[in-house]
Amino acid sequence: MALRPEESPGFLLWHVTLRWQRDIAAALGPLDLTHVQFVLLASAWWLNQAGEAPNQLTLARHAGTDVKMTSQVLRKLEDKGLIERTVDPADTRARRLKVTERGAALAQQAVQVVEAADAAFFRGTDAAAVVRTLKPLAGR
Repeated sequence: MALRPEESPGFLLWHVTLRWQRDIAAALGPLDLTHVQFVLLASAWWLNQAGEAPNQLTLARHAGTDVKMTSQVLRKLEDKGLIERTVDPADTRARRLKVTERGAALAQQAVQVVEAADAAFFRGTDAAAVVRTLKPLAGR
């Protein structure tokens, strides 16, 4: 017997995700960043902070994004002066990524904006329980 939509975890997750994405997009709009630009900029910044200069493939894997789409978005971030892409001396086909000073400042600001949007979105829930539920699902 099929579940009713309001009892379907997948259907509910779909609706929750859409609402959350709208809230994040609205929060990032004033910073002139799309959600995927934010994810890639913040991921590159986090990796740079950890002493890594990731290539596009490493960044895409870290962020969970499509490699071709990642390349296109990185070009836009580069055009905005937020990241630099340099040829990897070990593999001339690959590009190493470094967040610029301006990009690092924006990444930090955007992380704060997104964290505030997340806090507002998840207000009234047991956020720790949500994380415990999502972590194993995200790792599949």
